[in-house]
Amino acid sequence: MRIGILTGGGDVPGLNPCIRSITLNADDLGWEVIGFRRGWEGVLAIDPADPRTVDANTLPLSREGVRGIDRMGGTILHTSRVDPRTVSRGDSTAHVLDVLEKLGIDAMITLGGDGTLRFSAHLAARGMPVISVPKTMDNDVFGTDYCIGFSTAVSRSVEAINALRTTVESHERIGVVELFGRRSGETALLAGFLAQVDRTIIAEVPADLDILLPLLAEDKASNPAHYAMCVISEGASIKGDGGEDDDLSRSASQRGDVGIGHRLGQAISARLGSGVVNQELAYLMRAGEPDAMDRMVGFAFGGLAVQLLARGETARMVTLADGNYSHVPIDTLLHGKKSVDVSGLYDRATYRAKLMRVEGMPMFLY
Repeated sequence: MRIGILTGGGDVPGLNPCIRSITLNADDLGWEVIGFRRGWEGVLAIDPADPRTVDANTLPLSREGVRGIDRMGGTILHTSRVDPRTVSRGDSTAHVLDVLEKLGIDAMITLGGDGTLRFSAHLAARGMPVISVPKTMDNDVFGTDYCIGFSTAVSRSVEAINALRTTVESHERIGVVELFGRRSGETALLAGFLAQVDRTIIAEVPADLDILLPLLAEDKASNPAHYAMCVISEGASIKGDGGEDDDLSRSASQRGDVGIGHRLGQAISARLGSGVVNQELAYLMRAGEPDAMDRMVGFAFGGLAVQLLARGETARMVTLADGNYSHVPIDTLLHGKKSVDVSGLYDRATYRAKLMRVEGMPMFLY
């Protein structure tokens, strides 16, 4: 069998362990593995009749070729956010299928977030054997409790938040740390909780400045070190004095815009007269090598994907559910939305993570 693999969307730590696992497990079965560079963009760039385009956009993967990559962050296959259905030349699904057929690809394993996996489900519906592997530091793919990259992103965020305390304290300011998370506030929620910051603003709960700012002022005043810390999701919305139409309520949906964290910092300075330290962790959240959790899940997801193909089970997404590795129909993510369990994990009145219940909850508190 000849299988193709690709990585799409934002890079996260844990992708390379998964690529290594797929390659080694496939090699044990005598299968050939072809990596496609730059996600679906690489597939679209291939003209099967032109060997130069094939060489430029594919990478044969061997046991020796993936040696040591599990210790590296990012993805050796590189990545893009391209969806072949929405490119400028129109829906290019037929081209993707033609390329896979002419290159002799018997099945695909795709590693990605919402966009990559949606197209994977589309391909599966067109008859292509596909196994999808969820990865995103936001952990917001519906149908699985865990996505590759989430643990490292949280751990790295906690380290950075606590390191920033020394500067915020030294200048007696209010620290505002903005974390990636456009649709789900789970990364901010857990990072804020584990770093024990004063207030955490998540994407699921709009914040009212008339409530939040006095709380932050009190946090700073009551702290013997005269500083306070606040974490905010990039997808958060904030009601200003003008209500929902206030310019602060604009979600940072486009990363080229001024982030919501900076706009909150401006409001703190204007209304409280306090100095502010603004920090967008941004890509540092997913930079560098994976932690132990993301290595383990990457290895396990890759192994499970190959095992499913060996059993002839396709059109599946590998998952973690209640602490157990499993798999669900590949289109599961199309049928729901994953977000923070606000009633069980967040006190919206005080803008704080709060474990209202613990017994029976999974380790990552979904």
